[in-house]
Amino acid sequence: MDRIDSGEYLTQLIGKYQNLVFTVCVKMTNDYFAAEDLTQETFLSAFRNLKNFDGANEKAWLCRIATNKCIDYQKQAARRVIPYEDVELGTGQSSDGIPENCCMENEVYLELKRQCGNLKPPYDMIARMYFVEERRAEEIAESTGKNLKTIQTQIYRARAMLRKKYGKGRG
Repeated sequence: MDRIDSGEYLTQLIGKYQNLVFTVCVKMTNDYFAAEDLTQETFLSAFRNLKNFDGANEKAWLCRIATNKCIDYQKQAARRVIPYEDVELGTGQSSDGIPENCCMENEVYLELKRQCGNLKPPYDMIARMYFVEERRAEEIAESTGKNLKTIQTQIYRARAMLRKKYGKGRG
């Protein structure tokens, strides 16, 4: 195909399959904006490789290109993820080091601690151990000598009580 015919052919492909390619990209990436970019990259790649395309099944060809673009994008995204050190809530230090964020984290921590302390026994102790000290239910059961199912139920109820308290504070 010469340049003019391939440009017209690409325009036809875009008009016919743009929504399909975009849908494939959105479903694979779960990111609307990345899907827009990947859709453009798909058609750009199709344009570059039109001379190699036999014209047999346009739909499958474009979906395959889109799928490969999404897979490449996901591999790149996995490499861009930077592991952060675990930051213990309440230390006043956050991974980004911005003073406002440190202050907010500390305020949230103190408020959570205060709200846990306002619950009636035994939920106050269970909530403090689970939400503030970040201990697992198994650890709490072991340290208190209670049944694991009892602890899990108390955690569930403490969470509901805290939600209610936080809900009242916002309204």
